[in-house]
Amino acid sequence: MINFKKISIEDKEWINPLLKASDYSGCHHNFGNLIAWADVNKTYVAKVNEYLVVKAEMGNGEKGYFYPAGSGDKKSVIEELISDASSNNQKLIFLGLSPENQEELNNLFFDRFIFEEYRDEFDYVYLIEKLVSLGGKKLHSKRNHINVFKKNNEWSFETITAEKLRECWEMNEKWCIEQDCKDDESLTAENCATKLFFKHFNEIGLDGGIIRVDGNIVAYTLGERLNSDTYVIHIEKAYKSIQGAYPMINREFAAWINEQYPEIVYINREEDMGLEGLRKAKLSYYPVKMEEKFRAYLK
Repeated sequence: MINFKKISIEDKEWINPLLKASDYSGCHHNFGNLIAWADVNKTYVAKVNEYLVVKAEMGNGEKGYFYPAGSGDKKSVIEELISDASSNNQKLIFLGLSPENQEELNNLFFDRFIFEEYRDEFDYVYLIEKLVSLGGKKLHSKRNHINVFKKNNEWSFETITAEKLRECWEMNEKWCIEQDCKDDESLTAENCATKLFFKHFNEIGLDGGIIRVDGNIVAYTLGERLNSDTYVIHIEKAYKSIQGAYPMINREFAAWINEQYPEIVYINREEDMGLEGLRKAKLSYYPVKMEEKFRAYLK
């Protein structure tokens, strides 16, 4: 049985090198997301040989595991996960497998797993250049919204510092009132994760940007580097009552990322969780690709 523990901020020191070694592209293989969603997903972690292994709740009482991240003999680690699941009277279930993970797992354990696609968990991935330029006919409406925003507002873009976190959180609370977060289970869960992103902003190593209008924050966003060529956006909030605030924070922060991390090619804006409105919004930016995710069930 694997000695899992509840994830803590101190675990970043040993987890990040293992995530870096695997260079995975899924947003769930990221320390910021692991720690921020730990209370919601009941996330537990352990180190097996030179691999990070993660166990989390699936929402139906069952436990699922992330694909191991690290280096070395992966097959023996997966065999330990099979044993751990069995000790809890369950068969091993892997969550968030990429097509590459799926192929590797099938090669290591031929015909022992059943695979199932999970569209609601696909990440939306964009070329950073496209999010900065908003070029082309398809993104014409985004440019129009930004032009309206610029015409109607005295605005500024700033990066988030520790001194601005409280002000950002106050804006977040107003946004939640506007969106009736308390009556929406998914928004309540997201708000819990957002609170932890703010609490551990510096320890995680997050970046952030804000848009001000007449000195007041009307939009903010948080993110961090995901892997060797991709940056991940964790949170993006703006007042819907201010036309163009969302595309404005999206474009300005993408431009900032492009300057600060010139090696970044893609921006991962995470999944839509099956929410129709969120799916429509993410598709409206025309992702260059989807980070496909599958589940694997041990037969």
